Amino acid sequence: MASSSGTSSGSSQIPNSGSEEDLQALMNQRKQKRMLSNRESARRSRMRKQKHLDGLMAQVNQLRKENSQVSTTLNITMQHYLGVEAENSVLRTQMMELNNRLESLNEILYYLNGNNIAGMACEEFETSHTNMRPWNLSAVNQPMIASADMFQYC
Repeated sequence: MASSSGTSSGSSQIPNSGSEEDLQALMNQRKQKRMLSNRESARRSRMRKQKHLDGLMAQVNQLRKENSQVSTTLNITMQHYLGVEAENSVLRTQMMELNNRLESLNEILYYLNGNNIAGMACEEFETSHTNMRPWNLSAVNQPMIASADMFQYC
């Protein structure tokens, strides 16, 4: 028994030294494989990052294009709005002028139909001032000029 244990320990040392070299070679092979795998993984990661970056750049370009179109549309709309505002201002001014003319014409009607008509020579007023009568349609676009001496008081 003693001889078998001595032989087995001697024979186990020889394969161990060969097995250590095999183990070292296996470890180196695994290390090389891991390095290649890591390099490939890093390459794929860089490719994914580049693809993502390209997508983001395309999105930036698309958003810039849309922003430019929106800005152009906004500028056109603002110009249109300012034009409408200017036209609206002119129309308001014309409306105020026409309201003033209407008030003046109503005043004339009030005096013609009301208080001062009894002492007034209406026929003379109507024939000499036909352009000033509010119901005279030919005088609609003419400026209205009224003065106190147009009316004769009793």
